[in-house]
Amino acid sequence: MNPRLLACCLLLPLLHACGAPPPPPPQPARTVRVFTVGADPSRGARDYSGEVRARHETVLAFRLAGRISQRLVDAGAPVGAGQVLARLDPADVTLLAADAEARRAQAEAELQRHRELRTRNFISQSALESRETAYQAALAQAGLARNQVSYATLTAERAGTVAAVLAEAGQVVAAGQPVIRLAPDGDREVALALPEADAAELKVGDTAEVTLWAQEGRRLVGRLREIAAAADPASRTYAARVALPEAEPRLPVGLSASVRFPRPAAPDQLVVPTTALFQKDQGFAVWKLDEEGVLTLVPVSVLRYADLGAVIGGGLAAGDRIVAAGGHRLAEGEKVKVAPTAPGAVDGQRP
Repeated sequence: MNPRLLACCLLLPLLHACGAPPPPPPQPARTVRVFTVGADPSRGARDYSGEVRARHETVLAFRLAGRISQRLVDAGAPVGAGQVLARLDPADVTLLAADAEARRAQAEAELQRHRELRTRNFISQSALESRETAYQAALAQAGLARNQVSYATLTAERAGTVAAVLAEAGQVVAAGQPVIRLAPDGDREVALALPEADAAELKVGDTAEVTLWAQEGRRLVGRLREIAAAADPASRTYAARVALPEAEPRLPVGLSASVRFPRPAAPDQLVVPTTALFQKDQGFAVWKLDEEGVLTLVPVSVLRYADLGAVIGGGLAAGDRIVAAGGHRLAEGEKVKVAPTAPGAVDGQRP
């Protein structure tokens, strides 16, 4: 054989080996955020913002019109029963009372004189009765005028706290116009507004957990006392009150509070993040992870959507781990890596 041809035959395998591309490196496992079904014991609860109020708030007003001459309390001031809160200028009502008292005295003198004349038969019985009627009318007018003088002073009927001042000294107010809102000592409640869907699910007597923003770490247990029968026309929410039997009678009104109604989902109706749902054919599915991080596509049925996510009615069990988001980039049997859990989150994701 030709030596040159033999050398070429021996070099061909070596040249082929040198020109072959190296095998591709193994792809790193994808990192995904994981949500544990049923891991959060508070899941299914609802949180609302509210304000501490007195159960029976009183709006105080003068019973007659006039100019406010004095306002003796400020908002937030504690007051006692019978304490004077404000006064009207008494000039006009004092003059009216003096006039009514003078007319009463005149009517009384006339009645006394007519009684003496009647004893002597100088006048008829009907004339005496007419004077007695006039005296009774004058007496009533004098009493009414004295009441008008007392109405010029606004007093607290019960001990409590001034929740708001609605008029100032020097202001002319009409009869019945609100001047001071008083929060009497006693039962305290939290006023809040419920969305339409939640108002339909809650019922009077449900347990509520109340947290006061100004008193960190303090939790009170209350009861849903009432839900308005009609929605507010502007906000389309229902006013509700949560009674606080454990609160102090003098708990300051106006404090901000968070109200939670614990309502865990039913065992066969678990809540998952909507971002975890993956479209499959005509339904939905989620990516489920086993202990080694291998993915399996599990079909689920969505019963309804809530504020916390999608309520599913089968396919998963409490404790299952699913991919919280990005399911369209994954494949069946793929092995993934779980992302670190952020502080305060549940497996890195909250619905």
